[in-house]
Amino acid sequence: MHIIHHGSGQGVTGSCHQLFTHPEHSLLIDCGLFQGSEEAADNPNPHTINFDISTLRALLITHVHADHVGRLPWLLAAGFTGPILCSPPSAEMLPLVLEDSFTLSISRNTRDRGAFIKQVMQQVKPLAYKTWFSLYETDTHRVRLRLQRAGHILGSCYFEIEITQLPSKQKQIVVFSGDLGASYTPLLPAPRSPWRADVVVLESTYGDRLHQHRRHRRRALQQVVHQALQNKGTVMIPAFSIGRTQELLYELESIIHLEKDRVIRADLPWTALPVIVDSPLASNFTEIYKKLNRWWDTEAHATLRQGRNPLAFEQLITVQGHDEHLRMVHHLAQSGRPAIVIAGSGMCTAGRIVNYLKHLLPDPRHAVVFVGYQAQGTPGRIIQTYGPRGDGYVILDDDRIDIRAKVETLSGYSAHADQAELVQFVTRMRFPPKRIHLVHGELAAKSALKKALQTKLPNTEISI
Repeated sequence: MHIIHHGSGQGVTGSCHQLFTHPEHSLLIDCGLFQGSEEAADNPNPHTINFDISTLRALLITHVHADHVGRLPWLLAAGFTGPILCSPPSAEMLPLVLEDSFTLSISRNTRDRGAFIKQVMQQVKPLAYKTWFSLYETDTHRVRLRLQRAGHILGSCYFEIEITQLPSKQKQIVVFSGDLGASYTPLLPAPRSPWRADVVVLESTYGDRLHQHRRHRRRALQQVVHQALQNKGTVMIPAFSIGRTQELLYELESIIHLEKDRVIRADLPWTALPVIVDSPLASNFTEIYKKLNRWWDTEAHATLRQGRNPLAFEQLITVQGHDEHLRMVHHLAQSGRPAIVIAGSGMCTAGRIVNYLKHLLPDPRHAVVFVGYQAQGTPGRIIQTYGPRGDGYVILDDDRIDIRAKVETLSGYSAHADQAELVQFVTRMRFPPKRIHLVHGELAAKSALKKALQTKLPNTEISI
């Protein structure tokens, strides 16, 4: 048994890991796009599948973010026809993700896109959580699989893969964490550690830091919003369409509900604050989140029982068409109307957030709030790094845009576990692993997490 990392081994994006259970049999865990400045070290075209897929028995999808599934068009073009295994919610959301990815990266041809989606969905096999499934058996070994909830976005999972050697029946369990969610993530239950593992492939996005407690992060979000609106400006929040947008809506509805009898300023009660989601894709995923509310956590179900709808509250405005989007941008830029705008993309690389930034970033009345990871080389990372100095700039659509708006980062809203939670994921196993592969993180994050893990698990081999 051995593992080859075809993505996120040396960075944060492009997750793609090949587990060989035998020289002639392997599984692929995720097949994601590279983002920002990251690209495969030995691959001049980061989209290309430049590895042998002849041994692949199945593709396992941990969740449907583009950096975990975005290379599926190229994988199928390379000839992969095997099953695509994921959770039921991921199976529901996957077509929408791939339609968007196909349109942006390959072709706008409706027929080509439809044929691709049809082929993918013929291969998709949704599997229930917490249940062992037999994948295949040969003369030398058999392989089983179990999905466990990962708490990152709706449908996210980590995989337990059991490899039994035959005829000895000696077993090894390999765990692929995918992206693990932070504790107290809105809408989703926190991940629970597996009972045992021999090998763990562990994400390390925030392996070098600790998040704010949820109570503090909600207060911090409220304070940032309050201050920006005191300045008669707009709060811009770049957010991914899946997961982050829905979590923010949940938190904002909660703040408005708790502050319903108070005002932000004399002419603006909290109940009159518009929350604008300017992303058709995010709106579509929000509808799916609402449809799949049986997968929400107990707190979210308690909110529903109170008669509240955290994803469809009175102050929520959705913007669909492009002309409507442009009118909203110009209206907020010219009027100074107080509002919160949530728009994609989450790292400001494209999408409607770019237009808001181009018009509002040079104006000190406004604010940008980052609530998620910003990869190296992305406009989001540049704004996040240089904006707080007060004299920075960023290039958007080949234009130099001065950064005069207030720039804030709220790490507590990350959908990724922090260092303490990643360490606990491993140390709470009844039988800790012999080996850990740290992936999906920058070198500093991996190094810090390795040090923290080694302190707790001195007999475990940890590789970066």
